[in-house]
Amino acid sequence: MANSLNSFEAMLPHAVPCALVVFRVAGLFLMTPLLASTAAPMRYRALLAAMLGIAAYPMLKVDVRAVPDDTFGVAAAVAGEAFVGLAVGAIGALPVLLMDMAGVVSGTAMGMGLSRVYNPETDTDVDVMGQMLFFVSMGIFLSVGGIDSLYGTVLASFEKLPPGTVSPAHAPLETFVGVLSSGFELAFRVSLPVVGIVLLLIVVLGVLGKTIPAINVMSVGFTVKIMCGLAMLAMGLYAARGPITEGVEGAVGAAQRWVGGLEAPRG
Repeated sequence: MANSLNSFEAMLPHAVPCALVVFRVAGLFLMTPLLASTAAPMRYRALLAAMLGIAAYPMLKVDVRAVPDDTFGVAAAVAGEAFVGLAVGAIGALPVLLMDMAGVVSGTAMGMGLSRVYNPETDTDVDVMGQMLFFVSMGIFLSVGGIDSLYGTVLASFEKLPPGTVSPAHAPLETFVGVLSSGFELAFRVSLPVVGIVLLLIVVLGVLGKTIPAINVMSVGFTVKIMCGLAMLAMGLYAARGPITEGVEGAVGAAQRWVGGLEAPRG
């Protein structure tokens, strides 16, 4: 009995630091592709986040004396820890989310804007083409080891920012804007060939409608736009597989560089 009490007393000072580590890891589960999927029950994702955080805690050099011991300090520290994980996951997820936007633009240009389906990854109704490009980009994200890299980035952040030392000054605004602009460029590079071929078809069908009035341009044009748009999207994806991979890897690298440039507050 005495040994059990001694063990409990020895573990008690590590309760709050370990919880802060768990919350930083749990921040990844708010935005990271696949980890943030609402298709998996919340309790399973919470259990996985707790397991990964507790498993990582013994490998980290945490000064338990630097962790806040008052209620308000702990609450602020929990919010800061979750913010770091959220920031890393959000930066890595931007190219995947913006490829969804590329699919929406392409689908709307082809006339498929009304054909919306349920996406279990985001728990919302999405465009069919947007969902397709979302899963394509998420497959690339998984194939390049995106989840492993982001998890390793969060663990590396403890060397720069020990638990309880996160402040609003560490917000990655510049990194986020840079990855966001690169993601928009990538999304437009994927969707513009489809938009271009659809605009060309509209001009051709308009000329045919004026020269050959017997042709039902509306019914014929709808099918032709979808077929040509899908063909152009397929060829565009084949050509864009390299830039998409580079965009995903660049976002993960940007998160790693942000963590590498962090500095703990002095005091």
